[in-house]
Amino acid sequence: MTAPHAGSGRQQALSQPPPPQGGELVDDVAAAVLTVDGGIALHGGLFGETATYVPGRRMPGIRIGENATDIHLTAACGSPVGPTAQRARHAVAAVIPGPVNVTVEDVVPPGIDPDAGDPG
Repeated sequence: MTAPHAGSGRQQALSQPPPPQGGELVDDVAAAVLTVDGGIALHGGLFGETATYVPGRRMPGIRIGENATDIHLTAACGSPVGPTAQRARHAVAAVIPGPVNVTVEDVVPPGIDPDAGDPG
């Protein structure tokens, strides 16, 4: 049985944390996403796994990594999901260099607070 190389791509990617990000950059990315037509809110993912930590707080819905920026958002019901994601991708790309991956996590009707939880 052989151990994986210390320099293997997967192991190396897991051992290197993303570069530290200042709160101003994260705020700029969040503002860019929230100005997009059809985008209602940032979404932390099913278990809150999508977030960026900055001094003193955590910004859900944004993960700034070494190789890409991930955006998870809630879209407005009636807004086409594909074009909304594309607008978010372009808005974020104007703020931070590199690839931008957008996931629409939820779609909510008008007048519903996306952070209120499932009225169920």
